[in-house]
Amino acid sequence: MPAYVFVDSEVLDEERAREYRVLAEASIAAHGGRYLVRGQVPEVVEGAWPAPRVITVLEFPDRDRAHAWYASPEYERARVARQGAIELRLLVVEGTRP
Repeated sequence: MPAYVFVDSEVLDEERAREYRVLAEASIAAHGGRYLVRGQVPEVVEGAWPAPRVITVLEFPDRDRAHAWYASPEYERARVARQGAIELRLLVVEGTRP
């Protein structure tokens, strides 16, 4: 079953965030992941959303691949680059069968 990574983030330093994005994109692709949604401000239809936070959604073939990506040395480099540049919350959710 596919697994989805939901990222809720706020950019604190745009210049440094660009480096993170380049490193993260390469690490995601290397582990079979792809972007479904990338850095979009959600449209709030109920409740509240703290601006200027954005949403990114990734899809991986399965939960194991999502966890392998997160624990990979490639993504570790991206996480180091992200420090002080982006504040985020990251969730892994398993999809359902078709």
